Amino acid sequence: MAAFQYRALDAGGREQRGVIEADSARAARSALRERGLAPLEVSGIGRQHANTAMRARLPASVLTLMSRQWATLLASGLTVEQSLAALIEQADTEPLRRVLAGVRSEIVGGLSLAAALERFPAQFPTLYRASVAAGEQSGELARVMLQLADHLEQNDILRRKTEQALIYPCLVACVALVIVVALMVWVVPQVVGVFAQSRQSLPPLTRITIGLSEFIQAWGLVMLIAASALGLAFVAALRDTAFRRRVDLLLLGLPLIGRHLRTLDATRFASTLSILVGSGVPLLRALDAGGRVVQRLPVREAVTSATERVREGMALSRALAATRSFPPLLLHMVANGEATGQIAALLDKAARLQQLELESRSATLTSLLEPALLLLMGAFVLLIVLAVMQPIIEINTLMR
Repeated sequence: MAAFQYRALDAGGREQRGVIEADSARAARSALRERGLAPLEVSGIGRQHANTAMRARLPASVLTLMSRQWATLLASGLTVEQSLAALIEQADTEPLRRVLAGVRSEIVGGLSLAAALERFPAQFPTLYRASVAAGEQSGELARVMLQLADHLEQNDILRRKTEQALIYPCLVACVALVIVVALMVWVVPQVVGVFAQSRQSLPPLTRITIGLSEFIQAWGLVMLIAASALGLAFVAALRDTAFRRRVDLLLLGLPLIGRHLRTLDATRFASTLSILVGSGVPLLRALDAGGRVVQRLPVREAVTSATERVREGMALSRALAATRSFPPLLLHMVANGEATGQIAALLDKAARLQQLELESRSATLTSLLEPALLLLMGAFVLLIVLAVMQPIIEINTLMR
């Protein structure tokens, strides 16, 4: 059976779109009519169509849910082709249906599941494809898919927790910026303008505030445009490997942020390596895939260097330690895993411990950042109020 994309009208005259499995386009139209739909257009879906329709990665939540459903279907005894057909029917979004239909079409055409997923690198990450290939070779595809779903779910939870922790500080910072700019642009000129017409000598703080207010009014829009242009230029410059390496080195060298980013990459690396090694992927291939999930270039280069040392015969723990780029916890776990022959289990434990450390550090930093932003906003507002009140206090003093 092949996959067909269709447009059809239901009994109420509303247009319906979706994907249907059938032996031919004629059979697909017949199946649609049996469902009470009047087919308008039926076209086959292949790899090229699916890739054109969806070039971006699948959302992590969608990929996680789909992987868990897939693992359950495979564990229940369904074949890969049957499980894909069920997933296509259960898919909530059109892009996911098209991708799954494209994968199923490749399998019907004679490819293995791993080879079919290789045709869709934008939708299925390197770790995903390598794990599926190992699962097929070992005959433990359902178990590997379940491990993948757990891994993706943990990463998604960590990402969402980090985003949720940063929402409130970012909101406070934006509100504080808007309040300060509004005070400087509208409030300060109206209140302080009364004193500017008098011959009274204004306090230094008031004169500085007036100067800043005039500067923001005259150059505020230009500064905003310039900042936006610099931001876009910075994002474009990050595509250059040398520039990105310098930025990553700077970030990794910062006291708190550097340790957080290093631990985050180590968590990704350990989790990926655990899944691949536990699935039976050779260590060198697993290290290569693990290096691809690392975000910071210096850490990625450290993985590459460690891979070369392992290829030359060095133990993995010693190779990683020689790079001086990984936390001691990970190094100790790898060394214990090599000594006991349970490297996959201890790598998974190291990833979980490091993830807990990341969550704890994120919560601590967020709890410190929120009051710091409030105090900073209060300090700015206090300075503006003092700049306005000082001339008033001096006039009252002279009148006495």
